[in-house]
Amino acid sequence: MQKVIRRTALARNQAQRKAIRATKDAEREDLNDSLRQRFAYNRLEIDNIRAERQRRREDWLRGPLAPQRDAGLDGKSYGALSPQSMNLPSIPKHLRRKYINVAAGDRVCIMKGRDKGKINEVIRVDENNETVTVKDINMADVHFPDWLNEQYGNKAPFQSMALPISIDDVRLVVALDDPVTGKTRDVLVEHVYGGEPFLDREYGVDTPRHTRYIAGEQIEIPWPRTETAETKDEAWDTLRMEVETPTWMPSLHYAPFPPSVLDELRNKFSKYRTRHDADWVEAKKMEDYRREYLQSRSLLTPKGELMAFIQAKRKERREARKDANGNFILDDKTAGFIENFMKERATQKA
Repeated sequence: MQKVIRRTALARNQAQRKAIRATKDAEREDLNDSLRQRFAYNRLEIDNIRAERQRRREDWLRGPLAPQRDAGLDGKSYGALSPQSMNLPSIPKHLRRKYINVAAGDRVCIMKGRDKGKINEVIRVDENNETVTVKDINMADVHFPDWLNEQYGNKAPFQSMALPISIDDVRLVVALDDPVTGKTRDVLVEHVYGGEPFLDREYGVDTPRHTRYIAGEQIEIPWPRTETAETKDEAWDTLRMEVETPTWMPSLHYAPFPPSVLDELRNKFSKYRTRHDADWVEAKKMEDYRREYLQSRSLLTPKGELMAFIQAKRKERREARKDANGNFILDDKTAGFIENFMKERATQKA
């Protein structure tokens, strides 16, 4: 019993080590993918900055003879970023922060960049790369391909859009009551943390479930109110009457799913299965009947009768050599050989 317990413990420990090793390998692969994306994004930014510096120097050196970059075939996309600049590299799951304390509808203040000090509303939060998109902040011209402009009906070759900003580069702006003056004023919150209680949200609402607080003050920051999307009945919608009408009644005479599902869950021809299809049972019966018929036909031939007679005689002689308990009886020759062998062994030991 101790060996069984030890073997079970070793197997459990080995499975745990394999699971830990697989988790670490997956995390390492996610980190490598994130680093590759980060390097490609940084390479794109560096190339854009370097190309812009070269153009600026060329314009300064040539003066009136500088080429008109905003004309010709490249005039439509001159000065506009590629769509790749809007897709920031994602962060591996094991390195992401536990709570995202910014939601769509919050007011934030920009702490870095050309829009430093500006305050506006968050319109989108991306948890994969921990960025926020602020309304009318960090605007840039983005050049989209022609097929995409035709799909959305955009006539201009580029669109002015708000680029994502890292969550670390923004701070929440919260309206708090001043205990001295009693007036409400905006306060820039430096540190925010999330925790309990966890609340249930309505379906389709992106508001986080946790509660956020101002660090050090233990003041709860309410989440922005989200309006439930208004639904409108269309001609292709399913009627509620059709959905709520019962179309199936349970019964003990048959399973609540088609037989094909049972065949998918369990082997159709498993020997452990107690109930089979009627066609399969009938086929098995026909195989047994065919085997019995072939055996009966083999006895009708002279050769078959001779073989059956020989087998019956062999069985009769074999049964005659057994005692009442069913054990074989040794003949005199075998018993004498064993007796002589034991005598010789005894003589050699003496």
